[in-house]
Amino acid sequence: MTTDSTPGLLHGVRILDLTRILAGPYCTQMLGDLGADVIKVEMPGRGDDTRQWGPPFTEQGESAYFLAANRNKRSLTLNLKAEKGREILRGLIKQSDALVENFKTGTLERMGFNYETLQSIKPGLIYATITGYGYTGPYADRPGYDFMVQAMGGFMSVTGAEDGEPARSGIAIADLATGIFASNGILAALFAHERTGEGQRIDVSLLDSQVALMSYVASNYLVSGERPGRYGNGHPNIVPYQSFKARDQHFAFAAGNDGQWRKFCQAVGKEEWLTDERLATNAARVRNRALAVSLLSDLFATRDAAEWMQLCLEIGIPSAPINDMAQVFADPQVQARGMRLNVPHAQEPTVPLVASPLKIPTNPAQVRYPPPLLGQHTEEILQEVLGVETAVIADLRAEGVV
Repeated sequence: MTTDSTPGLLHGVRILDLTRILAGPYCTQMLGDLGADVIKVEMPGRGDDTRQWGPPFTEQGESAYFLAANRNKRSLTLNLKAEKGREILRGLIKQSDALVENFKTGTLERMGFNYETLQSIKPGLIYATITGYGYTGPYADRPGYDFMVQAMGGFMSVTGAEDGEPARSGIAIADLATGIFASNGILAALFAHERTGEGQRIDVSLLDSQVALMSYVASNYLVSGERPGRYGNGHPNIVPYQSFKARDQHFAFAAGNDGQWRKFCQAVGKEEWLTDERLATNAARVRNRALAVSLLSDLFATRDAAEWMQLCLEIGIPSAPINDMAQVFADPQVQARGMRLNVPHAQEPTVPLVASPLKIPTNPAQVRYPPPLLGQHTEEILQEVLGVETAVIADLRAEGVV
C-alpha cells in the first residue's frame, strides 16, 4: 500500500458516503483505498458516532476506532433535517456514481430519497443500503447490532469452549464482513454500469452476511441435519486442527490431511498412530477426537512451543505462534507486507493505521487522505463539486446547514 498520488483503479468514481459506525465506513474505506473519491457526509457538531468511541485516543483526541475505518475520505458536514441540507444532498447525488447509507431501514426514503427518486435525480446511480436485517422480512424495522447478529446468525453457537458458554468473536466480525460484502456488490454494480449505464439497488444486511459467513459449518448442518456444536479452537471436520499447550505456552498446530499426519507421526516416532484404526485417517480422528487430542496434548507438553514449531517448519506441517497485537506488528512477514502505515494527519505528525490487504502491484491501494477531521473538507467539496461560493457557505454555516 502506497501513499503516492498515482490514480487508483477506481479513479474518477465518486462515492457519496452516508454511513457511520463500522460496516458502512469499512465498505467505503475499501473503495477509497482503490482510488474512489469518497465524500463522507456527517452531522454538524457531532459526526460519526465512533469519533467519540474511546479510549484510546491520539494525543490530539482522535479516536482509534474512527481512524480504523475512515481513511481515504473527505468529510462534509451536512444537516439532512434541514431542507437546504437535503437540497445540497440532491446536488451531490447528481455528481456521484454511488450512494451508500446505513440508516435504520427506510430513513432516507422518509426524507424523500427512495430508489426511484434517486434514479430520477441521477440516472444510473448505484444505491447501497447496509442494515441489520435487510429491507424485507419481519425484522426489517429492527436496528442492527453486531453482537446480536453474531448470536442470531449462528456464530456464537459454534464459538467457545466445548463445555463453556457461547462466545462472540473478539472483533465485530458481522460488521466487517458486511462491509466487505457490500463493497463487492458495489464493485460489481460499477462494472455493470460501465457496460449498461444502468443503476442498481443493493440491499446488504448484517444478518444475511453472518449467515453466509457460516459457510461450511452451515453446509455441514444442511447436509447432515445435525446441529453443529462448539469445539473450542478445534475444527469440526479436521483433527488435529487446533491450539495445543506446549511445555511453555500455547501454539497452533494442524495436520490438514493424512499425508501431513503421516509425516508428523514419523518425525516424532509415533508410527503406531499410523496403524491404529482410531487414528490412521482424518475421518477416524474426527470420530475419536478426544483420544487424538489427549495423545497430542501429552506429546506437546514435553517440549517448548518454539521447538515444535521449528520441527513443523522442517517437515512442512502447519504451525504458528498465537501472537498478541504487539507480536503481530513485530512479525517480519507482517512488516514485509507493509501492514502498518504511519500517515500524516491534520492534527498529528502521523497516525498509525492498518494497511489494506489488497496487494495490487500494478496499481497499488494507496492512502490519499488520512482519516478526516469533522467537516475538514466541507468548503472544498461544496466549491469543487457544486460550485457554491464562499459567502454562501458562510451563510449555510451560520444557519446550521453545514
